[in-house]
Amino acid sequence: MNDHRKLGRELDLFDTDPLMGSGLPYWLPDGAAIRHTLEEFIRGRERRAGYRHVYSPALGKRELYEISGHWAHYREDMFPPMELGSEQVVLRPSLCPHHALIFRSRPHSYRELPLRIAELGDMYRAELSGVLGGLSRVRAIRLNDAHVFCTPEQAADEAAAALELIREAHRALGVRPVRYRLSLPGGGGKYVADRALWERATALLTGVLERSGVPFEAVEGEAAFYGPKIDVQIADGAGRESTLSTVQVDFHQPERFGLHYTGPDGARHRPVMVHRSVIGSIERLVAHLIELYGGAFPAWLAPTQVVLLPVSEAELPQAARLRQRCLDLGLRAEVAGPEHGTLGARIRSARLAPYQAVVGAREAADGRVALRLRGGRRLDPLPAEEAWARIGALVAACSAELWPAGAGR
Repeated sequence: MNDHRKLGRELDLFDTDPLMGSGLPYWLPDGAAIRHTLEEFIRGRERRAGYRHVYSPALGKRELYEISGHWAHYREDMFPPMELGSEQVVLRPSLCPHHALIFRSRPHSYRELPLRIAELGDMYRAELSGVLGGLSRVRAIRLNDAHVFCTPEQAADEAAAALELIREAHRALGVRPVRYRLSLPGGGGKYVADRALWERATALLTGVLERSGVPFEAVEGEAAFYGPKIDVQIADGAGRESTLSTVQVDFHQPERFGLHYTGPDGARHRPVMVHRSVIGSIERLVAHLIELYGGAFPAWLAPTQVVLLPVSEAELPQAARLRQRCLDLGLRAEVAGPEHGTLGARIRSARLAPYQAVVGAREAADGRVALRLRGGRRLDPLPAEEAWARIGALVAACSAELWPAGAGR
């Protein structure tokens, strides 16, 4: 079984330092490359789905979270307030209050709805030391979050579209959920007390799941404090489950923040907030992908996509030129020269890279490369520009394939 905590450090993806603190990992260059790629991947998917991206601060006044309900229902998971003059500010545990304020900042007509606001935003949870582990449970979280503000009549379709966007992203990433969960409230005072709104939201999400055709189970005690949610569950090699992606319906915060839009009748109407996270937190997703692929990531995700291997020092200048051409085309490439050992040793060292490009005297002379695919398959030498074009097309398509089908040896 791959353990992302061990493998992530061995592959120089991330690490921790006691002076930074528990649950606060830092990202090394190769890990940052994966993170950046995932962020660009989801931004692109969201743009095509009609989302517009915003930025909001990771701090907010305590009053903000009192209005949203987080202070009353979620305070034990929040960091303590910080005194700032006469005010108290808090590290946010969630992005939804900020997005509610963004919606409230401008008047809206029913013609603008649904309004889809997305952000890759930082948030903070005061997790206890005993539950922290690698990237899967951290205190500083980079969340792929979004909120759809829509009419009540649009809410079911927006939730269904969000669920389909999750399924499409998971297919591209190679993520296979172990189950879909309809998370409902449990006992105690943890949840907002409005039975009618809970029943309405639960019926809506139940219908979305039934329409989608995915098997699901209802579980009490796992809802957000303001409403039920669809949780898409993943599992690690030991069978431990965690939530990666979510779709939630919220009638509570629009009421608390006094959100409204102007309807066709000219009157004010209350929107519905559909919360959704397609790939969840970047940290938890990367932890899962490290264990899923064992470091042998698909070419589009790999920290280094092409390793150039000059046979001798004489080919180093050509290998450097080829690397620069890869960089110009948006491919992540490195040169592993003779100073790193014999050609065989360098090939073994670069075994996790999707592509190894051997540059010998003949290849250097005529602008070709001899590609070796991860797993050992060798291709006949071909023009470097052709090789980069084919690799680039597969990377752009987020393909799981290393070489186009039927494209020769």
